[in-house]
Amino acid sequence: MKTNVGPGRPRLVEQRRRGGNPREEILDAAAELFTTHGYAGTSTRKIAEAVGMRQASLYHHFATKEDILEALLQSTVAPTLDYARALPPASDASIAREQLLALARFDAGQLAGSRWNLGALYLLPELRQERFAEFFGVRTELARVYSGLSAQILGDEQDPRCHLPFRLVEMVINLRSDGEIRDTAPSRRRMIDALVSAVDRLLS
Repeated sequence: MKTNVGPGRPRLVEQRRRGGNPREEILDAAAELFTTHGYAGTSTRKIAEAVGMRQASLYHHFATKEDILEALLQSTVAPTLDYARALPPASDASIAREQLLALARFDAGQLAGSRWNLGALYLLPELRQERFAEFFGVRTELARVYSGLSAQILGDEQDPRCHLPFRLVEMVINLRSDGEIRDTAPSRRRMIDALVSAVDRLLS
């Protein structure tokens, strides 16, 4: 992924988007457009217009629209994977359960609390390209943390339930799309509590 976080060219208008720099503003605008108008229906020109910059200036930060998509996809997984990698080895099943539930809560919070429902982009046909292999690699690594902790809890890595907690947490994406999670802290908290409880019961 080729990006440039330098200053680029001067913008056409004052800052319109959230972000501490032009690159973050581009990502915010693209996230909105991709999730509301579709990836195929969004051009780099439209993204640049939403930010208030020239299209040529956008290319100073991202070489292609695919680079923007890749950066957005990585942002849905990277914080949770960092959290998962920092977990110490679980010494027994009870510790593994505590870690799994904490991971599920953190992950669900990330998916539910992001400004735009970027997880909805996971099924884009455009992702069936080798260039997105890195994203799917880190997502697979995260899924393996879930299944590994689940196997330790159940005492059997062949138990099919090992693969379900990761999928349960990703239900947040569809729940947001269907309007079942509203853009309020209480709504997000109730649904996250319910999901974590479901994961706990599943492995009991």
